[in-house]
Amino acid sequence: MPDSQTPCNDPFEKKRSEDAVLTCPFQGDDIPMILRHADVRAAAKDWKTYSSDAPFRIPIPSEEEFRRMRQLPIETDPPEHTDYRKIVEPFFKRAKDPQVMANIDTLIGQLVQNAINQESIEIVSEFSLPLQSRALTHLLNLPESEADTWISWGIHVFGDKSGEKSGHGLEQYIEDQFDRALKNPGEDFFSALTQASFQGRSLTHEEMLGFANLTFAGGRDTVIHTVSSIFHHLAHHPEALEFLREDPKRIDLASEEYFRVASPLTHIGRVCPVDTDVHGYQAKANDRVSLCWASANHDKEVFNNPHETQLDRKPNPHIAFGAGTHLCLGAPHARLLVRTLLRKLSEQVDHIHVIKEEALIEDEAAYRRCNGFTSLTVELKAL
Repeated sequence: MPDSQTPCNDPFEKKRSEDAVLTCPFQGDDIPMILRHADVRAAAKDWKTYSSDAPFRIPIPSEEEFRRMRQLPIETDPPEHTDYRKIVEPFFKRAKDPQVMANIDTLIGQLVQNAINQESIEIVSEFSLPLQSRALTHLLNLPESEADTWISWGIHVFGDKSGEKSGHGLEQYIEDQFDRALKNPGEDFFSALTQASFQGRSLTHEEMLGFANLTFAGGRDTVIHTVSSIFHHLAHHPEALEFLREDPKRIDLASEEYFRVASPLTHIGRVCPVDTDVHGYQAKANDRVSLCWASANHDKEVFNNPHETQLDRKPNPHIAFGAGTHLCLGAPHARLLVRTLLRKLSEQVDHIHVIKEEALIEDEAAYRRCNGFTSLTVELKAL
C-alpha cells in the first residue's frame, strides 16, 4: 500500500508516543490533531464537547470554496442528526439486500475479468473509480448507466489542488436529478428526498442538496484509495492472495485489516463550542480539532505490530469508519465492495504485477503521509 511498514504510512508514531496531540496548520489555523486510539474514540462519541454542527468545517481542509450547502447528516449534532440520518438510512442499508449483493458480485466479477483480459490496467481511474461509481448506482436504486456521468467527474468531485475543476458539475447534476424526481418520481434516492419529511415538515431544497452532496463526495476518494491500496499490497505480497484463496472465510478479517492499514480518511474535524482543554492544548470557543483516524489505527497500545498488515488480525477495533453517533453510513457498502473484491481476486487472479506506481502524498506542515495512489498500473494474470 504504500507499504504499511514505511514511516510515510504512519508519520504520527513518534509524536503519538510523546504526546496526545500534534498541532498542524491548515488554511492558516493551527489545529490540534488528537492521535491516540482511546482519545480519538472518546472524542468521536462526545459530540457535546467536539461538535459537528459546523457547516463546511468538518472536512480538513474546510470546503467553503467548493460547495454552498451544509452536508447532511454529517454536519449536524443530535437530535437533528438522528432525525436526518433516518431519512437516508434505508438506501445505505441496501448493501445488505440480496439483490444488491448479487449485482455487486456481478459488477466486480466483470471488472476483474476485464482487467485480466487487458495487457495492463491503471487501477485508480480505470478500475477503482468505475467500481465506486457503478456500485453506488445500486445503493441509490438508479440505473447503472448514471455512473457514466459520475465517472466523468474524475477522482475528486470538488476538483484538484490546481483549482482547474470545481464542484459545479456535481451541483448541476444534483439539481437536474431533483427536477426529474419532482416531475416523475420513482423509488430512487433523489425521489425519496423530494418526498421526505424532517420533524413534521418537508425537506427544504438546501437540505436535499446537502444529503446528495455528501452522498457523492463522502465515500468517493476513500473507496478509491482503499481499492488501489489493496491491489498494491496483493501485488507486493503474493502470499496474501494465496492465503485468501486457501480459505475464503478469511476474507472478512482481511477486509477489516485493509481498512485499518489504509485508513483512507486521515482525519476529520470537530468544533469546540466553548474553550476546551484538548489533552493539554487550549482550544478557544469555535476552534477546530482533528480526530486523526490514521494515527489511532496504528496505536501500538491497541494493535500488536501495527505496521504489519495481518490479514487474520483479531480483534481489530479499528476506527476507519469513525465511532459514535457519526459512524459512517456507508460502512456496510464499503465492506461489501472490499469483501467482494477480495473474493473475486482470489477466485480469478493468480498474481498481480506492478508496472508503474505513483503514491498519493499528503504533504502538510507537520506530517507527510502516503494515502493511496495517484496512479497504479498493474498486470493481472489469471488462474
